[in-house]
Amino acid sequence: EKLDISEEKLRLTNHLNYFRETLALGGGQGKKLGFILQEIGREINTLGSKSNHHELQKIVVQMKDELEQMKEQVLNVM
Repeated sequence: EKLDISEEKLRLTNHLNYFRETLALGGGQGKKLGFILQEIGREINTLGSKSNHHELQKIVVQMKDELEQMKEQVLNVM
C-alpha cells in the first residue's frame, strides 16, 4: 500500500489542471498560483518518499527542478 502512488498521481494531475485553469484567468492570480504550487510540491514530495524505483526518483528530481522554476516565475508576476 505504501508503494501505491495512484492517489498522488491523481491529485497531482488535478492540481496541475487547476493551475492551468487559474493561469488562463489572467491577472491578479499570483497568490493563488503560489498556493497551488505548494500543493503540487507536496504531492511531488509524497511521490518521492513512496518511490523505491530509481527511474521514478530521477523524475521526481526533475519535477522538483521544474516546480522551483515555476515558483520563481509566479513570484515575478505577483
